[in-house]
Amino acid sequence: MSPAKTPAEILDVDGHEVRVTSPDRVVFPEPGLTKLDLVRYYLAVAEGALRGAGGRPMVLKRFSKGLDHEPFFQKRVPENHPAFIDTATLHYASGTSAEETVIRDAAGLAWVVNLGCLDLNPHPVRAEDLDHPDELRVDLDPMPGVDWAQIVDVAFIAREVLEDHGLVGWPKTSGSRGLHILVRIRPEWSYADVRLAAETLAREVENRAPGLATARWWKEERGESVFVDFNQNAKDRTVASAYSIRALPDARVSTPLTWDEVRDRRPGEFTVLTVPERFRSMGDPHAGIDDAAGSLDALLALAEELGPAEKPPRGSDGSGRRASTMPLIEVARTKTKTEALDALETWKQRHPDAASELHPADVLVDGMRGSSSLWYRVRVNLQHVPDAERPAQEDLIADYDPWAGRSAP
Repeated sequence: MSPAKTPAEILDVDGHEVRVTSPDRVVFPEPGLTKLDLVRYYLAVAEGALRGAGGRPMVLKRFSKGLDHEPFFQKRVPENHPAFIDTATLHYASGTSAEETVIRDAAGLAWVVNLGCLDLNPHPVRAEDLDHPDELRVDLDPMPGVDWAQIVDVAFIAREVLEDHGLVGWPKTSGSRGLHILVRIRPEWSYADVRLAAETLAREVENRAPGLATARWWKEERGESVFVDFNQNAKDRTVASAYSIRALPDARVSTPLTWDEVRDRRPGEFTVLTVPERFRSMGDPHAGIDDAAGSLDALLALAEELGPAEKPPRGSDGSGRRASTMPLIEVARTKTKTEALDALETWKQRHPDAASELHPADVLVDGMRGSSSLWYRVRVNLQHVPDAERPAQEDLIADYDPWAGRSAP
């Protein structure tokens, strides 16, 4: 974000003093929303936002340079944090650890927004018990070419699977194209158990809705389906929680829904400008979520019944890496999504005949987590291009190295 041009505004939030720097800075030009507007939004929906993110360690996803620049991810709490910000130390599989931010009240919400955070990214554990998640997260991620009706159909099948196994799902828009279903569970299982339960749920949804839904982890194998993303339950993963503002031009919000609303409402309806009035008039549709904690026993029993998930074949080069079953070529690795899309367009111009054969889901532009920010990988699946017309793997149009100059921890 640009240097401050207006004096800071001091807010009294439930007895805590919160300093908002550059309050008039426009963050969302399209609806004309300023930084102070975003703070006031979170204060208006604080009860719901804290139901999703309060009391949990979170990664700070900071848009310090504005929406047009990639955010950076900050695991460690800033050193000079106020007394009303709590912390918890998480240990990662890599052997590293981080003392992460824990917010517990509306003042904490205002403070993280002032740091440049738009969405809230909490872990699925409480600060008091970092080893046992109390939330299973179902992320319904549509592939390109998938419409809202298909996402909704998959959501109701996921709800059915959950109910058949003694669990309650609470839907919300992701704030982008998909849906999230949150499932409160008793904090009695490890991360590995929760991920296995989520993977089992995904496999069962695919079994009940073949072609509509998929549990295939490898993107090029999904086709035009809804991916039930079980890996969002891995220990190092976070997702945007309820009432989070997403970094889209219309300031869209990840919004809790009732199941009666899921089929008829659309993600674009819910923005910073519309959600506060909705919250005032109807309250939080997820108000009862903490009273609905269930057991994973039935899903884990189903996991034993289904047996291990199919593993991808390994390459023959001795590296032990997965060998794709699809004719993939890599086009570029870039620092920003704009650069990724430009590289894709360059490739299409070089190979117009092959490009004309591609289906929407054949173009794979993936945001990849680097050391502290996203980078982008562009690949093309040539499965719909006749064999004789398939371009060979070429030198990458762009070859960004997100780890250049960094040493291993």
